[in-house]
This record gives sequence, structure tokens and C-alpha cells, in this order.
Amino acid sequence: MAKEKGIKELEDLPGVGPTTAEKLKQLGYDTIEKIATASPHELAELTGMKLDAAKQAVDAAKQATTLEFKTASEVDAKRKSLGRIHTGAKSLDELLGGGVEANAITEAYGKFASGKTQLGFQLSVNVQRPVEQGGLGGKTLFIDTEGTFRPDRIEQIAKAAEMDTKSALENILVVRATTSDQQILAIERADKLVRESNVKLIVIDSLMSLFRSEYVGRGALNERQGKLNMHIHKLQKLADTYDLAVYITNQVMDNPAILFGDPTTPVGGNIVAHAATTRLYMRKSKEDKRIVRLVDSPNMPEGEAVIKITPDGIKD
Repeated sequence: MAKEKGIKELEDLPGVGPTTAEKLKQLGYDTIEKIATASPHELAELTGMKLDAAKQAVDAAKQATTLEFKTASEVDAKRKSLGRIHTGAKSLDELLGGGVEANAITEAYGKFASGKTQLGFQLSVNVQRPVEQGGLGGKTLFIDTEGTFRPDRIEQIAKAAEMDTKSALENILVVRATTSDQQILAIERADKLVRESNVKLIVIDSLMSLFRSEYVGRGALNERQGKLNMHIHKLQKLADTYDLAVYITNQVMDNPAILFGDPTTPVGGNIVAHAATTRLYMRKSKEDKRIVRLVDSPNMPEGEAVIKITPDGIKD
């Protein structure tokens, strides 16, 4: 946490003006802590700064950065106090260790009609419930990148849960993003909205759709992954700062290198894979059933849950 010597923003560092600060942010160096751990040679090369100026900026960032050490028991107490959002299906809640976790990014990937968006709708309603009823007592910020948001579906789920449908809709703040820049901007400017509106869930449906369509070809891959990295780090920062949950859906592709088993692979590469705290693979089964596989979690074993997507929402 940067506190000392009045250095709070990148622009406060010696040799870093607004233009250089913007360059650094675009390259993923968006905090004082990241500058403190950077190589002066790398910063100089990337931004065009003189090497001496880059060294001064890094040294100042190191002096301005303090680290807070906690015992494992303190971390444990903090984790136990974090809320979880129930999914509507007990089997899926158990698979996740009690529901979708706050202070974390949960990713659901799968093919079309696998239930990813429906889970997002269900969580958007359930998060509004008080903590003792499986919610977080807050609102949802829903970033819609594919035109999938349906208010009538929210009303259906809320009515089935015996909640006021008008309030349920009022408590979901929707942004329709049609470009990746709009998607990024919505999250970059979310701090005030999250704080003032008591947002406890951010949904992005889907994370990669716009990035995938705008950055085509191997030549655009580095730029895409750089912007994606910044975007996801901002999501995690919001989750940590405001104790909220982040739920992202992701598209898939077939990996021809996989000769045996399911070749379905989520898009986004290692950046998305490493950033997501929990990863769920959803696939369609018979009729209204969906199989949800827990692929990655820091504290829960791999496993599967079978859920149903009904007119009333997600059920066992």
C-alpha cells in the first residue's frame, strides 16, 4: 500500500507525467507497487523514459510502498467472514464450498446454451438477499457484451423466489458494451458506483467476446493480452477493495491437440486461467439438465454437480 512521501498515484512519481503514466497503465503498470517491482531498463525501453528517470521512479515507488504482514490465522478469520452467494442448487453450492465466493473471480466457460448466462441471472437476483438467506445484501453491476441480458428472466427468477420483481430489476445496473474499450472503461470507472450503490456482484457476460472479435490474428495477440491483463487485475482489485464477488462467463474453442477426452478449451489463454480463482466448465445434458464441473479451485477438490435450468431459475 503506497502511503509515504505523498506518493499515491503514478503521476506523483519523479519523472512520470500524465502522458508517461497513461503509457504505464496501458502496459499494465497501473499501481505504485508494480512500478516498485519493475526493472528500470524495462520501463525506459517501454515508455521512452531516460534510464536515470526510470531508476528514480522505481526507487521512489519502493520507498513509498509498505507491505502489511498478517498471520495465517488472521487470513483465516478474514476468509471465514467473507460472504458467498447461493446458486439456487445445493449440489452446486456444495461443489463451490458454499456458493460463489466474495473477494474472488469465478469463471464459467462452456458452449452455447450451457447455462453460463442463466447462472449469471440467478446470482444477480440471489446477491440481493441478506447474508443469512444466501446473498450479500447488495446490487449487481451487469456488463452485457453480447446482448444477452433479459429483464423478463430476472422477473421470473425473482417472482419464483418471492422477491419484489420491481426492486429486483432496480438493483441490477446494466451496461451494454459494444466494444472492448467500453467494457474496460465500465470497470475502470466502477469504483464510485460500487461504493455509492453497494454493488456486491459484478457480472461480465461474456469476458472475451469483444476482445476476440476485435483483436484478430497473432500480430494483435500481445496487445489483446496486455489489455486483458489490466482489465482482469482491475476486477480483482474491486473484489478485494469492496468484498464483492466477480462472475465472468467465457467462450470456448476446440483444441485439436487434445486427442483423447473433451477438446473444449476456454479462450483467453494463461491470463484468464491464472486470474480466475475458481473455474467452472458447464455443458448441456439431456433436456433441461446441465453438468457443472469444478475444474480449478484453491480450496475445493475437483468434482461435478448436475443442475436444472427451469423457468423459476437454477435448481438441483
